[in-house]
Amino acid sequence: MTRYIALLRGVNVGGRNRLPMAQWRALLSDMGLQNVATYIQSGNAVFDSAAPADELADTLPAAIEKETGFAPPCHVLAASALDAALDANPFTEAEDEPKTLHLVFFSDPASFDAEAAGAAATAGERFQLGDGVLYLYTPHGFGRSKLAERLDRVLRAEIVTARNLASCRALQKMAHA
Repeated sequence: MTRYIALLRGVNVGGRNRLPMAQWRALLSDMGLQNVATYIQSGNAVFDSAAPADELADTLPAAIEKETGFAPPCHVLAASALDAALDANPFTEAEDEPKTLHLVFFSDPASFDAEAAGAAATAGERFQLGDGVLYLYTPHGFGRSKLAERLDRVLRAEIVTARNLASCRALQKMAHA
């Protein structure tokens, strides 16, 4: 069994794609996944499974669609991959203000236009590409970031979803509980 984290994109945002976490937990359990837990209302889930991550990334949205009528993109990573991404954090100054750093997880294959990202970055924003993750440091806020606004133009992948450092740390803690 592998401990996994599932990150849904675009769930419970602006009143659209509603998926109550109790329903999400029940759906995961009904699929035979074990030790299921969810974190906040954005579709973050932690669970154990013997299935490979890429298979889960396909079956989870299909199961949600069958139940709710919409299929949110889903990124699934092993807890060890989240650990590695957090250990490799190049912006340690964000540890004191964890909402200033977002880990942008993406699926392979992906392309990243560093030149366009650099042109979009403003006001102290910095970024660094890691293994399956883009670290995006936005000291003045993700919502104000021009680079975050243009993210789908500079990082192209089938699935791209971001979580702030605080959420990633909480998911890490849950995964190792």
